[in-house]
Amino acid sequence: MGVLNVYRASVLALSLAFPLAAAMADTPASNSQFGIRTLSTHPDRVSGGDVLVEISYPNANSKFPLVVTLNGRDVSAAFRAGEKPNTLLGLVTGLALGKNTLAVEGRGWGMPARSLELTNYSIKGPIVSGPYQQPFICQTQNFNLPAGLGTLGAPLDADCSVATRVDYLYISTAGGGFRQLPSTTVLPADVAMTKTRAGVTVPFVVRLETGTMDRGIYQNAVLHDPTKEPAPSPFSPPKGWNKGLIAIHGAGCPGGWYIQGAAEGVNPLTGINTTRLGEGWALFINTLQHPSNSCNPFLAGEAAMMGKEHFIETFGVPAYTISLGGSGGAYTTLDIGDAFPGLFDGAIPTSTFPDAFSIANSALDGHLLTHYFAVTNPTGFSDPQKVAVSGYKGIQAWIDAANQAQRTDPVPGRVDIAGYGSAVWSSAVPAALRYNPATNPSGARPTVFDASRNIYGVDPRTGFALRPWDNVGVQYGLGALNSGAITVKQFLDLNQDIGGYDNDANYVPRRTAGDPGAIKRAYQAGMTLYGGGGLATIPVLDGGNYNDTGGYHYAWYHFAVRERMRQANGNADNHVMWRGPSQGEANWAAMVRWVEAVKADHSNATQSEKVRRNKPADTVDGCWDTSTTPPSFIAEPTTFSSQPDSRCNTLYPSFAFPRYVAGGPLVANILKCQLKPVDFGDYAVPFTSAEMDRLMSIFAGGVCDWSKPGVNQTAGVPWASFGPSPDNLVFDVTE
Repeated sequence: MGVLNVYRASVLALSLAFPLAAAMADTPASNSQFGIRTLSTHPDRVSGGDVLVEISYPNANSKFPLVVTLNGRDVSAAFRAGEKPNTLLGLVTGLALGKNTLAVEGRGWGMPARSLELTNYSIKGPIVSGPYQQPFICQTQNFNLPAGLGTLGAPLDADCSVATRVDYLYISTAGGGFRQLPSTTVLPADVAMTKTRAGVTVPFVVRLETGTMDRGIYQNAVLHDPTKEPAPSPFSPPKGWNKGLIAIHGAGCPGGWYIQGAAEGVNPLTGINTTRLGEGWALFINTLQHPSNSCNPFLAGEAAMMGKEHFIETFGVPAYTISLGGSGGAYTTLDIGDAFPGLFDGAIPTSTFPDAFSIANSALDGHLLTHYFAVTNPTGFSDPQKVAVSGYKGIQAWIDAANQAQRTDPVPGRVDIAGYGSAVWSSAVPAALRYNPATNPSGARPTVFDASRNIYGVDPRTGFALRPWDNVGVQYGLGALNSGAITVKQFLDLNQDIGGYDNDANYVPRRTAGDPGAIKRAYQAGMTLYGGGGLATIPVLDGGNYNDTGGYHYAWYHFAVRERMRQANGNADNHVMWRGPSQGEANWAAMVRWVEAVKADHSNATQSEKVRRNKPADTVDGCWDTSTTPPSFIAEPTTFSSQPDSRCNTLYPSFAFPRYVAGGPLVANILKCQLKPVDFGDYAVPFTSAEMDRLMSIFAGGVCDWSKPGVNQTAGVPWASFGPSPDNLVFDVTE
């Protein structure tokens, strides 16, 4: 059985063990019983004490009204006729923390009562992300509201809470950005009008809600005229809302630990978001969806899950939700979309990475190479040979990639040989709380691993997060050797002395073995993007935007996303890649047409099939030629190549990375390789007897067998939990 079939077999096993969102605990109606389902979130993951519920019944019975109870308390008054025939819709409030029972009874209907268990969690969280990260610095007093409205003020408690507030802002006919609405009873004379995608013309007045949720600061924004419309609710949504919802995310990662965040990274009221609001879209975000505040995509997923739930309970169910983001926002979009199936209906990543770990993984390889070439063997390789071993386009691209290892280095004050400083911190975190191996060994550690310690696990001896990074058996420079770019001696020297890291990112002579449990949980949680969860059933449009010359936003990451989707699902037909500078409006228009076509397909086809067959004819792979005004689109199949073998590859050649040169796959999701004995048939150059012996000694335990799945490589677990929710619980770090 080949690597793809082995991997997909494990996918099937887990999909049976952990059903997707559609198969959760809602109770459907039949000809002889009532149905109850939650619309705002899963019944086992309610937050904040309220939930939007739909009750269905086979036939109306006007003589005997239905009775709905919550924990024995009559809540029937919360329900009214739903939009669909034979349904009731109700916003159920007053849930107790923990388990609750919602029941429906039709006295005189001749049908048994039905009930649904609801598990309610605090609006402060956590639900599935595990114990709170500590320390955690509140920043409500630094969070600036728009239009000169000031800050949110000091937090009300140790969990960084503030009172929820609603502000109204408007666009003036005089132009400029949003202004504070002076009154919620009378509109100002200079208010501009806007026409939504639904063809409705309304005052350009936006309701902006700001509060705290999951210890982050959240906002949602949508057109709403408080002078003429009732307060928004699921029964009276804003007139200007076009029923579309946009999840927006920040960017970055280094420095994204132990802080609430004083900004969201993307302002919902500026730039293109102003245009989207004027078209009738609603937007939502949380500071924990900004990786520069919290470089933990699973926690971002929890915040997004809670944020969308709250939006639905405030305004109603959207027709669809599209997520978009660039750089760190790209992997936030992808990782949440995959690990939390059904949360998003479409994804537009730009400046794409599969996940934060993929950046760190490649950076750590590159960083080892910088150390080897600069310290261990400073005269053994020419610059072209170094580039050949790295796989990147040039020296600068390799160094920029290597510098991203700073997100794995907890030691302050260290300046790398490539010139970057380690241990990146937000200035909001007091120096006294920060890790220092000499003066504060129990302090907070600023790494992608420690930021997600609930997933990776903790070493009980040190209190440090366990690490999945591994380079045992990796043959650095194998492709360069086989191409003739380096000699056998250089290859042997490099692999003998490349070394590894300890948990403080110090160089050590031995190679690094990743923790098996941390590796497995990285896959299960989607910390290493899987691609076969939610991404299997939604349109994904990679909007491009990369530079292989430097800056570490490289083309291969985009290809890796596609290959992961292909590996997990057998195809990547729902993934479209547009290379070149991102064309924001073109990306957006194509995604909206695609998602709306899928939603309009009411056939019995599978969701994956609907996505494939409803892809617009002009939404195909290609690239943008920016030599024309406006840029022109070249439609052609996308291939990974640095050679001018197509029009798009001529304009936008794609270069590799160290593990690709070491024989690894483009999918780049094997964290720890299975080993095989050295096979001299794998080498295109001859070895002397002494060189053979030396190679066998260097790799006494074997070399990477890239044809097999990685050690502990498994499918992602949809809607996984790391506590306190017991449903789909993968790992509890407190045990």
